[in-house]
Amino acid sequence: MSQSLVLVLLGGAVLRITVLSTTYVNYVKPAYRPILIAAGLIVLVLGIIGLAQEWRKPLLTAEPTNPLDADHAGLHPTGHDHAGFEHTEVAHTQAAHTQIAHTQVGDPRVGDRALSQAAAADHAGPETDAVNEHGHSHTRVPRVAWLLCLPVFAIFLIAPPALGAFAARSEEPPPRPPAPIDAYHPLSAPVNEMTLGEFVGRAWEDSKRTLTGKTVRLVGFVVPSTKRKDRWYVARMQISCCAADAVALKVAILGAAQPPENQWVEVTGTWVPPQSTKIPNGTVAPEVTATQVTLIPQPSEPYE
Repeated sequence: MSQSLVLVLLGGAVLRITVLSTTYVNYVKPAYRPILIAAGLIVLVLGIIGLAQEWRKPLLTAEPTNPLDADHAGLHPTGHDHAGFEHTEVAHTQAAHTQIAHTQVGDPRVGDRALSQAAAADHAGPETDAVNEHGHSHTRVPRVAWLLCLPVFAIFLIAPPALGAFAARSEEPPPRPPAPIDAYHPLSAPVNEMTLGEFVGRAWEDSKRTLTGKTVRLVGFVVPSTKRKDRWYVARMQISCCAADAVALKVAILGAAQPPENQWVEVTGTWVPPQSTKIPNGTVAPEVTATQVTLIPQPSEPYE
């Protein structure tokens, strides 16, 4: 019963965050939505089938109420022949003890086996009879099994948000983008909107330095710098599949007051070329001198 109930809750939780809302984008890429919906439906249906089978068991194993059926079963029309049942149990127990008496002088292994059968008959009490008689057991599911529902309740009650400043707090630079060198087209717009991934790739890998003198617009959340007071970072998490493989992409912002931590912003500014050519690309975050910082709400798709 508990396993089926957990399946129902889990399937319902997955459908809730994929069909009734867009919360799923906090955990996986949007392209995985059809797969999540299909998985949620399958888990939900399996749970409902399990619950239905559990509820039908008492009906399938109920005692016969027809007097004719009771006669065929060897019972009194009232449904129970306690005297006959007790007499049969006594007879079986006496037979087991008689077998012990006959086999104690013979093979000791046979005697031990008979003794075990007799002990089992002696210890069979009203509780076992009640279980067999009514067709189901009165044993309860361990309370610890319900702990399996805690992750499901967490999704319903306090759905975790997308990864933010805490996950991107490290001052270590992100890994180099996989884009090949000189794979970027020239920038010609007055203000060039681009992802943080593209900006970091141009700053680190573009030998033609197409960012030089160009105004760019970046979107991300605010991450304070723990080492330097003259800057803060605009960051965004990049994922390949889900939040578990997220990598923080960060760009240092100069010349602008820091907004509140984890606040989503739109930063307009120009790239600051590295002062020294001795510092290998990828060892420090690219820098932007900001001309405008605008507070914005979190985008519908928080990851790149």
